[in-house]
Amino acid sequence: MNLAKISANGQITVPAEIRRLLGLKSGDKILFYQKQDGEIVVSNASTKAIRKAQAAFSGVAEEMGVYSEDDIQALVDEVRYGKKR
Repeated sequence: MNLAKISANGQITVPAEIRRLLGLKSGDKILFYQKQDGEIVVSNASTKAIRKAQAAFSGVAEEMGVYSEDDIQALVDEVRYGKKR
């Protein structure tokens, strides 16, 4: 079990073991959501977003070579700015 203290500004430091388990690094965002039974779940927002996008594309993401947040950003840059990956 890990414990974190909330600062006066509402900030917490995620324990190192939890950061490792979630694959978090500096600058990453974490997602908090409540399940129907009231349990609060914490997850790596980047990982969750990538999984959701890949599921929505049903194999298209893999065909396009989209496997990570960097791949998604490169695709967005290509559409926005005409930059090739």
